[in-house]
Amino acid sequence: MRTTALSLLLAGACASAIAADTADLSEGEIRKVDKSAAKLTIKHGELKNLDMPPMTMVFQVKDKAWLDKLKAGDKVRFQAEKQGADYVVTVIEPKRD
Repeated sequence: MRTTALSLLLAGACASAIAADTADLSEGEIRKVDKSAAKLTIKHGELKNLDMPPMTMVFQVKDKAWLDKLKAGDKVRFQAEKQGADYVVTVIEPKRD
């Protein structure tokens, strides 16, 4: 019984964390996919977590497999973080209308 209750509690906590993260995603449009350098150029709206205004910039990616699934013109929702001197996309998903 305890194991089931704990599992349900953890599942609920994870779902809440995912929902919170999704709310923090910014909108953007892929302008360029550079597989050889493992980078994306994204025209994006405000990145609140980085206190950054809308602009077009180049990002590193957390997962290089994303580069095979994205193309110029794709509308996305994403989150980026500053890691050292680089800005890295850590979450990315297709934008749903």
